[in-house]
Parts: sequence; C-alpha cells; structure tokens
Amino acid sequence: MNYTHREKERRYVQMEFVGIFDSGFGGLTSVMEFRRLMPEENIIFFGDNARAPYGARSREEIRAFTAEILELFRALGAKAVLAACGTISLNAGDVIKGCGLPSANVLSPTVELIAASKEETPLGIIATEASVRSRGYELELKRLGVERELVSVPCPDFVTLIEAGVPCQDERVKQAVEKYLLPIKEAGCTSLLLGCTHYGIIEPAIREFLGEGVGIISAAGCGASALAELLKEQGLAGGEGITEYRTSGNIEEFRRIASKILGYSI
Repeated sequence: MNYTHREKERRYVQMEFVGIFDSGFGGLTSVMEFRRLMPEENIIFFGDNARAPYGARSREEIRAFTAEILELFRALGAKAVLAACGTISLNAGDVIKGCGLPSANVLSPTVELIAASKEETPLGIIATEASVRSRGYELELKRLGVERELVSVPCPDFVTLIEAGVPCQDERVKQAVEKYLLPIKEAGCTSLLLGCTHYGIIEPAIREFLGEGVGIISAAGCGASALAELLKEQGLAGGEGITEYRTSGNIEEFRRIASKILGYSI
C-alpha cells in the first residue's frame, strides 16, 4: 500500500498515538467524535480508499486487508487502535483482538448500548452488504437478549456516493436514502442503527427522510467512546492533540473530500 506523509513516520514513531482506521472516509466520523472526547490525544487515521468499498468484498479479503493495516500501526508504534468500520468489526473481529495492541471496534459497544436500552419497538439496521450478509449485528443483539424486531437493510450505494464526495443535500443521496430506508419507515422502526461509519456523513439526509421521531444510533460514536474508555482504563491517555491523515488512495482526492467532511482543510 502507498501511505501518505512518509516523511513524518520517524517523528511519529517517537511519540505515542492511537491508530484509527476504516475502508475509506467513514472512520473520519469516529475521529471527530474521539477528538471531541479526548482532545489531547495524538491520532493517526488511515483510510484504505484505494480498495474501498469493503462492503462488496469477500470475508477473506476484508480480513487480509485488516491484518495489513494493523501491521502498519504496529510498525509505527501505536499504543491502541480502533477499527472505525462496521464491515471490518463484523468480519475481522478476531484479527483485531489478536493484533497484540489494545483495541476497540464499533460492533461491541454499539450492541451493548442497544441491549441496555430495553426498548421493544422495531429497530432498523443499515449497513454494507458484507455486514448484513454476516448477520453480525443481529446475532450479537440476540446473544445479549434483545428480542425486538430487527429490520436489516444493505445500502451499497451509500458508500459509493460518499467516497465520490457527493454531498448529503445532493438529489442522488436523497434518492438513495428513500430507496433503502423505505422498508425501515414502513416497518415502523422507532430507532435506526447506522451500522457503517460512512453513514454518519449523510445523517442529515437520513434524518430528513425518517423524521425527528426516529432515534439515530451511531456506530462511529460508540466506537470512539469505547476507545476513550479503553485508554483511561489502561492508563494510556495523553498526548499533544496532533492528528495525521493517511490514505492508500489518491492524496489530493483524499484531502479534498476529507476536508469537506471534517469542516476544515487538512
């Protein structure tokens, strides 16, 4: 893989940082939430944009890509990592746990939050094709005793539109939201799990379609909170508040789209 900012590697090896990674831009939603929670932490974010989207990939490919990214973070000396990707968390959880670094993902804290709510109304789940195919969210929720109706819908066009930099107010996004979320609305779901961290980027369009009465649960936010708690529990918190962004894709394209998502130039 081609990594950006190679000239900074030596400096970052000498300092403590957390590694946050995703198949593409979606993990930036976790970066923003984690930065809000832990402003002093040093972060290296890696987006595997050259191989995105992961949703249409096989489980074997997803696991192999995850192992490569984790090896990068090990080589750079990460003190902890967050898999800020639902597809990775569902298909490569054991790879993450066995990486030799303190780790968090977006699956475990999300299902625990839902299970703790004790709600009984229908829950909508939107995620990538690979995530829905794995039935990971459903199986984990059932394991935790959640008996409410679950309506899972794959939304393959969402990541494609987001990775292309299409804004959430664009008509193409609105049409895709209506297409995929109509079954969620018709099922009477009172809450919706954004099972892919990309989806938070178009959350305004999702909220507009579903209405304010439907609660939104963010896997990205849950993952960021889990990483913050992990650092505190293991005494690993602290840093200078530096953030570095890396991509396996085109650097200028990444800079352009990521800057729009983050709301500032990088």
